[in-house]
Amino acid sequence: MVTVPSGSFSCHMTEHPILITGGTGKVGGRAAAQLRAKGVAVRVGSRSGEPRFDWEDESTWDAALAGVQKVFLVPHDGALLTRPFVRRAKELGVERVVLLSGRGADVPGYASEDGIAGKTHIDGEDAVRTSGLDFTVVRPAWFAQNFSEGFFRDAVLAGELRLPAGDGAAGFVDAEDIAAVAVAALTEDTHSGRTYELSGPSALTLTEVVELISQATGRTVRYVSLSEEDFIAELVAEGWPKADAQDYADSIGPIRRNMDSHLSDGVQTALGRPPRPFSQFVTEAGAAGAWREAE
Repeated sequence: MVTVPSGSFSCHMTEHPILITGGTGKVGGRAAAQLRAKGVAVRVGSRSGEPRFDWEDESTWDAALAGVQKVFLVPHDGALLTRPFVRRAKELGVERVVLLSGRGADVPGYASEDGIAGKTHIDGEDAVRTSGLDFTVVRPAWFAQNFSEGFFRDAVLAGELRLPAGDGAAGFVDAEDIAAVAVAALTEDTHSGRTYELSGPSALTLTEVVELISQATGRTVRYVSLSEEDFIAELVAEGWPKADAQDYADSIGPIRRNMDSHLSDGVQTALGRPPRPFSQFVTEAGAAGAWREAE
């Protein structure tokens, strides 16, 4: 007789694919890869996916959800679409939702009340919690991969990271860990109703971050602390709409106010192991050519 341990991969017992919205992004793509490595069927929700999924085109939702019982929900920032999507998912037979939210979603003063991302996460969490579905909420700190794949990469390549973060620190978390927690919540039965706050194992200032990147790559990168006003003015001079520049500045604000320096135990709790250190991310990203300029 074979005994199946509690919390083992129950989704292996079915042909139902797991839908990942944002399935080509930093976290969604990694979650898809980790699920496939476990032999789990995955449906990548994206405009280029099959079937096609577009957050802003509700006519694509049903085909993406057809035959799906579990969803890794990476929300669409800037639009309150999580609630209607979850409602429709439940109507079509979805039973479990793992929501990628954000740090500070329940912390007064963490984000601007008018900020786009904050509204998306706050409403999204409420939609999931009140849906009647089995749910898990994942709240990561800043992604380490923002420096290698995201909106800080160009600044790293230019050698100067100019942000209104002061000398605040953040517990940058590896997207591989975020994806691993999501995968555990999707494939195990011990994470229902849990909210996992995720961070890396240490809080780093941006000065410390660029020093680690410089050491690993041989590339000189420095951090320049700007006032919020100067940061917004620089972006507007580059052609940014002022409202978008203000949103970007608002997103950096919690680091400056030292609201991102606290460390969380979500990776350890969900996975039974410590989170990957930022130095490991830098070494691996550098070896993979993350900061190698295209020839």
